[in-house]
Amino acid sequence: MFHGRPYSHILERLRGAGLRPTRQRLALAKILFENGDRHISAEQLHTEALHAGIRVSLATVYNALHQFTTAGLLREIVVDSGRSYFDTNISVHHHFFHERSGYLEDIPGEIMIGNLPEAPAGTAITRVDVIVRVAA
Repeated sequence: MFHGRPYSHILERLRGAGLRPTRQRLALAKILFENGDRHISAEQLHTEALHAGIRVSLATVYNALHQFTTAGLLREIVVDSGRSYFDTNISVHHHFFHERSGYLEDIPGEIMIGNLPEAPAGTAITRVDVIVRVAA
């Protein structure tokens, strides 16, 4: 539909997720999705946007990241109460978190998870996220 326009795949991705492709969403999505899968914090994305000449507030970056997450374009990975990353790889997978550097990386392959507790009455387990913390 937009194949002749620059960033048409980004436009299609936003529209396919039900998001209106505003100038700021489009610019942030381009930074997020153009170079393969990655883990990024709101602060990192804000810095990259500013370096790319995109005038956007940190609050707008947070809003866009949460909108992308709600729309299913990102997964939020909370590593502690004050720090979360947004993952462009939304498939089921787990992570290593390097405590000293703050680096988050995918665990390759599958891991075995067993002996899960019963879900509370009236609920169902929908996903299990594993974060393995490592130190150098």
